[in-house]
Order: sequence, then structure tokens, then C-alpha cells
Amino acid sequence: MPLQTGRWTEARTAHQALGVIAAVALIAGAARVAIPLPGTPVPVTLQPIAVLLVGGLLGAVPGAFALLAYLTLGALGAPVFSGGGAGLPWLLGPTGGYLAAFPVAAFAVGALLGRTPGLVRASLGTAAGLVVILTGGVAQLALVSGQGLEGAFRMGALPFLPGGAVQVALAVLLLRVIGGDPARRA
Repeated sequence: MPLQTGRWTEARTAHQALGVIAAVALIAGAARVAIPLPGTPVPVTLQPIAVLLVGGLLGAVPGAFALLAYLTLGALGAPVFSGGGAGLPWLLGPTGGYLAAFPVAAFAVGALLGRTPGLVRASLGTAAGLVVILTGGVAQLALVSGQGLEGAFRMGALPFLPGGAVQVALAVLLLRVIGGDPARRA
């Protein structure tokens, strides 16, 4: 018996909703790993790799939506930001630019990977996502720290480039291994 269109749409919507919930949980869990670095108010977290994976696995729009849901939960007081932080001060403080860039980064990764992510597309897409995150972070850090763009880059991007490269490589590997059928992403 063929699957009815209405049931297919309901199943797809439920699948996407579960994906968004799982993505929010993944990002919140990745934020729990927060290692302070000397000379910068920005800790090392596993959030960037989680954002890259969310964009790559869910696709552009559902990935961005998942990150918007995550930011909304955190803004409303759920302890989902780095080290269990919550509330608007996290979004307005020195790490807020990274957080604000998460939905854009997930969208970029999902859009660049598209429906046929080969190794090159996955590498470029995840690298672009990391650049979006770092750019957002540096921009806000420059505003709130008074260090200017050069100082903010030294505090908010330079220390994270080596680890970011590792996170991009791991994200590409994981997307290639667990990515499944890219045609399912919309």
C-alpha cells in the first residue's frame, strides 16, 4: 500500500522536529565543555563542531532553526551556554557574537553542503561555517572589549584557529561517516 502524502508530510515534520530537539541538546552538551584560555574572555568549547554538524546533518533551514531555538532557550534562562550560563548577558557580552553567529554558520554549512556533499564541499562548507562563527565573535568582542578589530582578532580568533582546524576536520569526517543520505536534507 503506497504511503499517503499527508502521512509522509507528518512523518517528515516529526523527523525534522526530533532533529531540531536533538541538535539543541547536542549544542547545549557541547557548551558544557568550557576550558578557559589565558588572555581571552572566550573559552574553548565543543560548540563549533556541534554547530558544523547540525548544519551539515539537518541542512540549512532546519539547522539554522535549531540554533535559533537554542539561543532562545538560553536567552530565556535555560542554562545552555558555555559552562551552564544563561540569559541575555551571555548574548550581549564578549561571547555573544559567537552565539549570534551560530544560526548563520549552520545555515551556511547546510547550504554549501547541499544535497551532494563530497569531501571538497564538506571541507569548504564546514570551514566557511567556522569562519562565520569566528567573524561574529571577533566583531562583538571588538565592540565590548574596546580592543578594536586587531586586538579582538588576537583575543577572539587567533587562539582558536588550531583547534578550529581540528574541529573542521573532525566535522568533515563525522559528516562523511554518519551523514547518511544527503537527499533527505531539505
